Amino acid sequence: MEAVAKLNNYPTSPRKMRLLADLIRGMKVEKALAVLDHNPKHPAVPLRKLVVSAISNWKQKNEGADESALVVKTIFVDGARVIKRMRPAPQGRGYRVRKRSNHVTVIVDTVGTTAAKAVETVEAAAVEAAPVAAPAKPKRATKAKKD
Repeated sequence: MEAVAKLNNYPTSPRKMRLLADLIRGMKVEKALAVLDHNPKHPAVPLRKLVVSAISNWKQKNEGADESALVVKTIFVDGARVIKRMRPAPQGRGYRVRKRSNHVTVIVDTVGTTAAKAVETVEAAAVEAAPVAAPAKPKRATKAKKD
């Protein structure tokens, strides 16, 4: 049984948040929390809180279950609202400053269920992507050169 936690409209650019999200994707939650604790980037603090929230959501759904097997099954960062401001520029112009924000979604699940589903999806993708033998093109005959 998976659990979801969402963080909406966090005021940092999606690119900066994706760097951390890519870092913890697929990790066990204990290791992910340790990585986020010691990461110097500023979005690490709210992302850590979000993972803790997803863990507590999972505990509420699965009372009495062991949480040591939890992994960050899915994490993705989407763009959110962009606040547009103006900055003074030379010769009376104004440069536009785009203050970006993002939405983060974290899904945690136990190791056994995600591994079984991952194997099924990999096998299905391998069957679909199996190369089909293409017929070989015949070589063209070249004309003999005249002396």
